[in-house]
Amino acid sequence: MTASEPAGVVELVVPADMDGQRADRVVAVALDISRSAARLAVDSGQVAVDGKAVGPADKLSAGTRLLVTRPPEPSGLVPLDEPLVVRHESATVLVIDKPPGLVVHPGAGHRNDTLANVLIFHYPELAEMGEQYRWGLVHRLDRETSGLLIVARSAAAHTELQAQLKRREISRVYLALVHSLIDPVAGAIEAPIGRDPEHPTRMTLRQGGRYAKTHYRRLAAWEDLSLLEVRLETGRTHQIRVHMSSIGAAIVGDKTYGLRRSKAGNPGRVWLHASSLTFHDPRPQGADAPVAVHSPLPADLVASLQELGQPILGSLPDGAPDASAL
Repeated sequence: MTASEPAGVVELVVPADMDGQRADRVVAVALDISRSAARLAVDSGQVAVDGKAVGPADKLSAGTRLLVTRPPEPSGLVPLDEPLVVRHESATVLVIDKPPGLVVHPGAGHRNDTLANVLIFHYPELAEMGEQYRWGLVHRLDRETSGLLIVARSAAAHTELQAQLKRREISRVYLALVHSLIDPVAGAIEAPIGRDPEHPTRMTLRQGGRYAKTHYRRLAAWEDLSLLEVRLETGRTHQIRVHMSSIGAAIVGDKTYGLRRSKAGNPGRVWLHASSLTFHDPRPQGADAPVAVHSPLPADLVASLQELGQPILGSLPDGAPDASAL
């Protein structure tokens, strides 16, 4: 039997983009737990509105206040002996270079094969931070997306780094290959993002969604493809993929929001790489220090650019194959 984090009572407010959703789905999304764990919480009377327990199929209105007795989560994970690329390390923070195909957090269908499992193998002390502090992980990347992630090495550092995210003080820059000859060469997309009511695993642009803004700049282009530098001003689920698709520039390899049968430049996964991070290292003495970290393009994305040949516009960034050799 493993030790468990103590359960606590959490107050939740149903967001506008989940209006009319089932109670178990709202709890699963709000607490970032599996649907089965959320259903168990509802079935056992641990979710209440105005002192009355709700059922898993009850539909909840936006603005409804819930009191949830959070189900206990095991505090330990099974360590996973896999390679870990560390781009930056200090006493308070790590920056990890995540490979494509690796899930970040444990969840439904993925308990012991995630980045969190790999982290606690290499840094056993992170296991003590448990589910509440996400084993140090400050933010996440989609499974197919590669690149940089910040990991806090203490609860205090985790709290401070998440506060930096909310204050938009952490700069996150991505490289993305999209299905469009982007013109003009730079711009911004400002549109709210929420869950698709017809397809709950997808996100979409919708009124009542959460504010989201994405900046982009074209680096290179081929006849009908552009390589972009993308900077997040906010960090919503699938933000880059949804925003780029909304302007007719779906990311190459994106089967959810893009072209399912695209071959040009397709590495067999979403062509999206978290290439740089800038943030303040929360030092124990309180004197934080600025940190800038860069991740080179992984081999599969380099190979896909080599297949495209010489760009007709712009030039390739550092870490991409030398344009003169294409």
